[in-house]
Amino acid sequence: MTEAPAGSSEHRRPVVVPVIALLTVTVVGIVALLGGLEEVEVPPKTLSQGAVLDQGLYSTRFVEARVTVEKGELTFEEDKRFVEMVFDVTNLGDETMSVGMPPAKPDQAGFGSSFANSLVRITPAIKEGKGPFTFALAEEDQTNQLHPGTTTKVVVRYRLDAGERPPERMTLDVATFAYEPGFQDETVRWQMVTEQAGEKWVPTVQAKVTLPVKTGGSA
Repeated sequence: MTEAPAGSSEHRRPVVVPVIALLTVTVVGIVALLGGLEEVEVPPKTLSQGAVLDQGLYSTRFVEARVTVEKGELTFEEDKRFVEMVFDVTNLGDETMSVGMPPAKPDQAGFGSSFANSLVRITPAIKEGKGPFTFALAEEDQTNQLHPGTTTKVVVRYRLDAGERPPERMTLDVATFAYEPGFQDETVRWQMVTEQAGEKWVPTVQAKVTLPVKTGGSA
């Protein structure tokens, strides 16, 4: 019987390379080409009047910003002018929530779950002593409650000085909420989505909303 010559196909054995290994090599090569594994920072959404934002705990429609005038009750009382930001807010949770107040500084918002607490920055900034004032409208009455499954009109306002011109627009930095355990308290609950900035945890701005300010009285 004649031996097969060296290099003959009878002595060759196929080498099987698993598909997963090929994929791993390919992915590693792409990552190396792009400079390594790095988190891609997602910029906030840019929204305008009429937009709807899913905030996790709330679904919010940014209705408008406007100037309103409250007439003085007495003849010698001056009229009061306000810039109002109006929202249609739906409580998506299972519990009644508070309208709340916008934080004085963004890093003071991280522990609240009220609606207005998610308005982490308002530009132009509101002057000290001029607001903000917040309330919800339930029929013709004012309230501070947002009931589950209910859409409620919410107003955030501040007062203008005598002769002060209102801004052309208001810009809101808006955060969202997640139903998850906390860092120290592992109780699962609604809490604001935050990120680390130096030694502090600050709200993650999910959207920047710009509202033109309507003038000429109540809308």
